[in-house]
Amino acid sequence: MISETLYSSKSDEWYTPQKLYEELDAEFHFNLDPCATPESAKCEMYYTKEQDGLSQKWGGNRVFCNPPYSEINKWVEKAYRETREDNTLVVMLIPARTDTKFFHNYIYGRSEVRFIKGRVHFSGADRAPFPSMIVIFRGANLKENNAEKK
Repeated sequence: MISETLYSSKSDEWYTPQKLYEELDAEFHFNLDPCATPESAKCEMYYTKEQDGLSQKWGGNRVFCNPPYSEINKWVEKAYRETREDNTLVVMLIPARTDTKFFHNYIYGRSEVRFIKGRVHFSGADRAPFPSMIVIFRGANLKENNAEKK
């Protein structure tokens, strides 16, 4: 029998471990966290639940996103759409659920995926009861994409 904890949680607040964030930030230089609380925000510019990061424009930013997992499909679609025609970069920390529609519709073959070895130990919580991955959406006009096309 598969444990229900693999697919659900009583809370949407899985705070990103600082060390993991710092490693990613050193590579990507983030400036926007679109789904944060004042306590968990990883960037100076961030949106709270009340500000609704899903309804905000992310264009031109370097976004770090550890979304609420209860609405993960909406956040993944938002990340994909925000990076289609501009210089936006979105890096997401999400559960590695490769069997989902959102994975096949927006991630697989459309982004870079880095699977995390072991389980993430989220700040203020135990280790995650699920595997995680880093998903990188690079906007169509980013310099690093244009260099690769030449």
